[in-house]
Amino acid sequence: MLRTTFKTTSALSLAARRYQSVWANVKKAPADKILGLTTLYNADENPNKINLGVGAYRDNSGKPWILPSVKSAEEVLSKTEVSKEYVPIVGSPKFNELIKKVLYGNDPNGQKLLADERVVTAQGISGTGSLRVIGEFIRTFHNVKNVLVPKPTWANHIAILEKSGLTTETYTYYDYATNSLDEAGLLADLNKAAPGTVVLLHACCHNPTGVDPELEQWDKILNVITEKKLLPVLDMAYQGFRSGNPIDDLAILFKFSEAAATGKLDNFLLSQSFAKNMGLYGERVGSLSIITSGSEESVRVKSQLEKVIRPFHLLSMVEGC
Repeated sequence: MLRTTFKTTSALSLAARRYQSVWANVKKAPADKILGLTTLYNADENPNKINLGVGAYRDNSGKPWILPSVKSAEEVLSKTEVSKEYVPIVGSPKFNELIKKVLYGNDPNGQKLLADERVVTAQGISGTGSLRVIGEFIRTFHNVKNVLVPKPTWANHIAILEKSGLTTETYTYYDYATNSLDEAGLLADLNKAAPGTVVLLHACCHNPTGVDPELEQWDKILNVITEKKLLPVLDMAYQGFRSGNPIDDLAILFKFSEAAATGKLDNFLLSQSFAKNMGLYGERVGSLSIITSGSEESVRVKSQLEKVIRPFHLLSMVEGC
């Protein structure tokens, strides 16, 4: 009897080891710092609480608020939308046409880039998805895999870029002693970068400091980028929140468009989001742009961009967007 019990116990132990879950050694990840604040907010019983963790619109009662313009657009779609079928890999042609007009149609240099067919645009899953595609495209086709990001920057920037197979380093940005831009340190670090190095820049409303370069400081930054032949990536998540006017907040993009249109800069990239300014967090609406050297190059870049996007299945927006 004892021997039988021993055999049974041994068999169960062996079976337990054999059929142990392949995920048994997965450790619990630390909570996301920003979303973790929302969890704490939801658990707080204080009736006067205010959630400052996520930049989303709220009414005077602290409830989510949908922009009237968004509701109007949804009403139009409910009456005019005719299909839920696939759109092209780079997204809705209508959306891409309109986003080009918004981003590049409001200044002469951007208009020239459009006329010369130098802007390749794709729909993206907000800024995060757009930046992920940009990272993958850079890793695949650029001979430099290192990205300089400001110190500090949005924490997810580093995660997105490194998941794309790129390496990241920081460049000086914020002066904690004066709560202002460390212009000298920033320019010095960019000057040290090797040619071809990718530089991530916040187009406006730097996250998390809120400190942006002034226009004349942007001129100095752009001069270093062109002289050192760096590859700039603009991330624009807060368009309209700096000045209150979404077109005025394109001033930095206009400078890069001018540099490209006048031959000082061959290429730059842009990741853009409507999650915050239009309150479309749930819809994840955004875009990415790749500025090429000419129309023939744009054809080739678009074809490869489609190959990069296809495995992600990131684009399933409706045609009516």
